[in-house]
Amino acid sequence: MAVTLPAVVEKLRTPEGIKFFRYSMASVVAVAVSVVCLVFFKGVLGMSGWVSSTLATAIAAIPSYEMNRKWAWGKSGRSHVLKEVVPFWALAFLGWAFSTYSVAVTEHLMRVHHVGHVVDTTGVTVVYIAAFGVLWVGKFIIFNRLLFVHRPGDIGFAEHGVRPARAGRSDVTAP
Repeated sequence: MAVTLPAVVEKLRTPEGIKFFRYSMASVVAVAVSVVCLVFFKGVLGMSGWVSSTLATAIAAIPSYEMNRKWAWGKSGRSHVLKEVVPFWALAFLGWAFSTYSVAVTEHLMRVHHVGHVVDTTGVTVVYIAAFGVLWVGKFIIFNRLLFVHRPGDIGFAEHGVRPARAGRSDVTAP
């Protein structure tokens, strides 16, 4: 089955496609924030990869949470600490653990091979992004099926283009 541009555009117009596109854009923002932070902490301030990765992940998780919850899944009102906030941060720090381990291995290899500061910072940054990329699809599934599911008692559906979930699914109406 060939993938065509019209087929992709049509898929993006579905409720799942709209969420996936918005999730993707929120991820782009989170990656940009985390990479800027990582390069600043590692490249400019000279912090270790471990510390730089930790700070970058924590800082980027804030806009990521807000954009995913409010824009991608159309949730409004107060966040539910146990059903939304804690699992989101757990996923963020699962990504942090994986990326930080990957960064530590890369940093070690860079030291062993005596590469320069720019190559070291670039290598650490590429591995950091790649590690989060591995978890990206899994996080979409978890957000969509477990974390930001709309329940009948939720408010704010109409103003966000979202209608109540049926059978545990979150549905977004096309604009």
